[in-house]
Amino acid sequence: MTCPECGAKIQPKNPFPTVDIIIELGGKGIVLIERKNPPYGWAIPGGFVDYGESLEDAAVREALEETSLKVVLIRQFHVYSTPDRDPRQHTVSTVFIAWGAGVPRAADDAKEVGIFTKDTLPDNIAFDHRTILEDYFNKRY
Repeated sequence: MTCPECGAKIQPKNPFPTVDIIIELGGKGIVLIERKNPPYGWAIPGGFVDYGESLEDAAVREALEETSLKVVLIRQFHVYSTPDRDPRQHTVSTVFIAWGAGVPRAADDAKEVGIFTKDTLPDNIAFDHRTILEDYFNKRY
């Protein structure tokens, strides 16, 4: 894009696409990670979509990288796009619900991993993930 007044090249400022994966673990609860890097707190596993990667492939990759779990995506849940949802930059997250099997282990930028239910969610949840989790627990079925 070029500035009509001065001819300078303008870089458009676009939000970054991300994915978050609510991993259901065999009736025990859902998997959250405790972040190693800012913003700190517990979060739904997820991350940035790589160039040339589908949202679905990014979700499966991020789930494996952060929780060591191979997942099967059940369905796309919702898209969250509030500009201030991530304090680092404007992101748009497509949230998936997935089934996982096995024992989750913290990896990549996850300091710890935990299994939680609606009644045992931690207090310090990062980003807008508390809102996402409330939507999930209220609208899942």
